[in-house]
Amino acid sequence: MEGAAWPTNCSETVPASLGSVCLDSWAVIAWLDGDEPAAGLVQAALDAERPWMSWLNLGEVAYLAERRKGRDAAADLVTRLRHAVRLDEVTPERVLAAAQLKAAHPIAFADCFAVATACARKATLFTGDPELLERKLGCRTRDLRPKR
Repeated sequence: MEGAAWPTNCSETVPASLGSVCLDSWAVIAWLDGDEPAAGLVQAALDAERPWMSWLNLGEVAYLAERRKGRDAAADLVTRLRHAVRLDEVTPERVLAAAQLKAAHPIAFADCFAVATACARKATLFTGDPELLERKLGCRTRDLRPKR
């Protein structure tokens, strides 16, 4: 995020098709940073549909953006993302699903919300987070990291 301009093409006019993608914070940060191939894959998902994202993961992106770019830039980003993605509520069901994942796997609790959202929405989780990609967590994943 440092110094680069953030993408501005997550607009209010993204079609509301039935989504099959869920973005975690790793995917969104990579998109913002322009890190390929993640940035192109996330942009393609945003162009095709309104992907799912947990409110909790949006909060992660918001605090990271505020640290790097300031409060006003973070608020603008949150507004744009709220129009570009479908936000999954942090319901009691989602909290307990995330808690079960955390009990079974040594992964960050915020990541558990991304997985719980993807599972509940029957979506493919877009991520490059090795903690998620190296485990069987109950949802489909798409590895956004560069191929080696």
